[in-house]
Amino acid sequence: MRLPDHVPVRLVLADDEALLRRGLRVLLEADGRVEVVAEAADGAALLDAVRRHRPDVALVDVQMPGMDGLAALRALLAWTNPPAVAVLTTFDLDDYVATALEVGAQGFLLKDAEPEALVRAVVDLAAGGAVLDPRITARLLPRFRTAGRFRQNPQLDVLSAREKQVLALLASGQSNNAIAVNLGLSEATVKSYVSTVLTKLGVENRVQAALVAHQVGGAW
Repeated sequence: MRLPDHVPVRLVLADDEALLRRGLRVLLEADGRVEVVAEAADGAALLDAVRRHRPDVALVDVQMPGMDGLAALRALLAWTNPPAVAVLTTFDLDDYVATALEVGAQGFLLKDAEPEALVRAVVDLAAGGAVLDPRITARLLPRFRTAGRFRQNPQLDVLSAREKQVLALLASGQSNNAIAVNLGLSEATVKSYVSTVLTKLGVENRVQAALVAHQVGGAW
């Protein structure tokens, strides 16, 4: 999805700490690019807020009372046309983050990220990008190597030169539209390239593809 530049991204913010929600709301709405249309203190309230407000993006804490963020994430991603969903977490919740990655979250952000980074992440998610805080990436990669989720040495030589360009831009969090502008291609062509890259790498979504790209670093 692509929004006109002057239209703020509609966001639902889910976290069981009211003070944190209030602080994040102030930070996110400060420059007008994001509008928090609803807040939720648990997964059930999040689902209700998404039904009522139809936001572009949902930021979801994984640890909440009652229905937690992971259960809500599974429910949301089973809907037709769900919002982009990013997990908002802390350093000590690696197991939750790893599970959220497998469920299909499109972004992973830390609660102590700089305000500009959080706003940019929300805007990129609304545009269709995949967002990974570099500190979370550093924590996730060893876990997935140990679990065998990704190959120790992904063979990126199965990708064409153009597919590698697409993967690099995807890994930086860019949406299909942004990749298209960067490479001088149509958005439909980029969408086809992204689908091919995911298939060749044996991953399920853009975030997993980005992790593969980060795993091999600049060696390709």
